[in-house]
Order: sequence, then structure tokens, then C-alpha cells
Amino acid sequence: MIIQPKVRGFICTTAHPVGCARQVQEQIDFVKSKPRISQGAKKVLVIGASTGYGLASRVVEAFGSGAATMGVFWERPAEDKRTATAGWYNSVAFDQAARKEGLYSQSFNGDAFSDEMKIAVAKKIKKDLVDVDLVIYSLASPRRQHPRTGQIYKSVLRPKDYPYTNKSIDFEAGKVTEVTLPAATAQEIEHTVAVMGGEDWEMWMDALMEHGALAHKAYTAAYSYIGPEVTTAVYRNGTIGAAKDHLEKTAKKLNEKLQQKGGGALVSVNKALVTQSSSAIPFIPLYFVLLKKVMKSKGIEENCIQQIYRLFAERLYANKPIPLDEEGRVRVDDLEMRPDVQREVQALWEKVNTDNVKQLADVQGYEEDFLHLFGFGFPDVDYHADVEIDLPLP
Repeated sequence: MIIQPKVRGFICTTAHPVGCARQVQEQIDFVKSKPRISQGAKKVLVIGASTGYGLASRVVEAFGSGAATMGVFWERPAEDKRTATAGWYNSVAFDQAARKEGLYSQSFNGDAFSDEMKIAVAKKIKKDLVDVDLVIYSLASPRRQHPRTGQIYKSVLRPKDYPYTNKSIDFEAGKVTEVTLPAATAQEIEHTVAVMGGEDWEMWMDALMEHGALAHKAYTAAYSYIGPEVTTAVYRNGTIGAAKDHLEKTAKKLNEKLQQKGGGALVSVNKALVTQSSSAIPFIPLYFVLLKKVMKSKGIEENCIQQIYRLFAERLYANKPIPLDEEGRVRVDDLEMRPDVQREVQALWEKVNTDNVKQLADVQGYEEDFLHLFGFGFPDVDYHADVEIDLPLP
């Protein structure tokens, strides 16, 4: 099958298996080009492992520390003439690359929110690895069915207290527009916290502990974002922010539990990056293309794998106390939040409009990064070649 990108809104409905494998290999090559993380974890579970920060975490631990890894995700395989999702192809490529180098790699495709998945993974850990010494929670989903009550929750991207209006960008039309988001209801806030907060993370850790699948001194980390003032109303002070607050409170609860066994739990605040989920948040893509322009000009731009390698090599496993902020979080958004960077981004935000957006912002870079998420836009991949789309997980 010959596959071309079909972009609709903030998603691409096709994915290219060869391109996805190329993207995974680029991450592997980067990690292998860096100093080995000798103090890194050796048996790792990544929940939400097929794209973005979760996939990068698995790559860094496997190819940077030689770790055995398990990954949990929910992706769609190919069906008839419909390609699989990018996350499916990413995971196939990762498993193949890891096993080729003699690394243990096991992937689980299914509902990570379910009790059945948690039990299956815990049993597999006991059988194959005995236990794990690191759990990364990087799950991104718009909905969640509660495993105990059966209730379905759906997250929304809205401010909490009042409607919010600001600039955004319509990439399809190539225009800077003005978007107004209505204030969320109390139920919408509750639902977003239920989907994106810390309850499921805590359920995962409880299940692993109950089955004896956590090593002594095991750590767990979840990923979060704070961002600048211009996105505060819709992000940190919005429904997502309420969920992130819950996630951070959960980290403190889990930290108390794990400290009793010499381990701990923490939240890592990461940089704004192009991901399938971040592309859907109004205002964020415009901020990102301005940020990317500024950080590139200063030589401090980081992509997903660079960010996560720095997190593991310079923060979590640097053989010294983990540096934390006043809220107990690890901060690898430090370059993004530098005062000089934020001043320049804010100045560009005030100037940007449809006529000058391609001059003031790195729109081309964003579009390239977006297409790369789905395996497109790599110059050494022949997109006119007939490729097999039905690839099984190893």
C-alpha cells in the first residue's frame, strides 16, 4: 500500500510504518551517541509507552541504560486498507530494535485504565523480571472508564472560572485567529481530573505493590507541564491544571508509601513539545511555534528524546540528590522558562498575526515535527513505495 498523510484538524488519520520506524531509530541513535547512564534503572515499566515522552522514556532506559522494558498502550492495528496508528508502528519498531540488541522488551496493547491490564502486567513482571525498579506514568487519553464503577469520564480543555479569549493558530488555513473557550462546569472539571489526574497512577502503583512487582528502592515518575502566563488560563488554571494539581498531590501520597521501601515518587515538569495531545489544546500550538523560533535562535531547543535523556542523565540518575523545586517537582522546563526566552516569546505573541506569523514563528518546524509524529516527512523514506501496513507486535 502507498501511504500519504491525511491531516484533519490536529490529527493525521494515516501513519507510515517505515517512517515511524525511522523516527524511532533516530531516537535510538541519539541515545546511543550520548554517554551511557550507568546508574539508570534496569527493569522499567512505562505506562503510555507508544508516543511522545513515554516512548522516549522507554528508548532512553533501554538504549541508554540497557534496561529491560515493558510498555503499556492502547493503539489500533491495521485493518483492511486502514493503516495502524503511529503508536502501533512505533511500538513494533521499538520491540524489534530492542530484541535485536538482546534487550528484554514486552508490550501490552489494551486499556491501561482497567484492573485486568494492571493484573496482567503485574503477573508478567513477576514471571519474567521478578520486579521493576522504575515506573513511568505517561498516559494521555481523552476518556476513561472507571474500572470499579464503570462510569465513563471525558476530559475537556477549558478554563475553570470564566470564558477565555486569546490568539490561536489555524494551521490548515494558515491564519492567526481569536478563540474563545467557555468556562468549564463543575462536572467537566471533575471528569477531567478523573481522566488526567493521579487516581489511575495510584491504582497502578497499588496493584504492583500488591503483587510484589515493585523492587526495593523503586521509583515512579509522572509527567506534567506548567507553561507560561499566556497559557495559564486554559492550561494551569484550567481543567487540565486541576488534573495536574491532583497528579502532583498523588505524587506526594505515593512518595510517602515508597519512601518506606527506600524509593520515591515524583512529578517531572517537562518542556512544551509537539505531541498528538498538545496539538489539540487551543493557544498552545501558537505559543509553541513562537517558543520554538526563540529557542532555536538561542541554540537551546530540545526535542522529545533530548529532553528525556537530560531528565534521566542529569536529574534522576546523576548519582547525586535529585534537584527539586519548592513543590517537590523535577524541572526540565528550565530552558523554556528562562526569563530571556519568555520575554522574547511574549513580545512576539503581542505582535503576531496572520500576515507575519511565518516570519515571527517557526511554522515550518512545527509542521515538520507534526508530520514526523505519524512517520511522514523523512527525506530518506520513499513515500511512493508500496509498503506492508499489517505489522504484528513481536
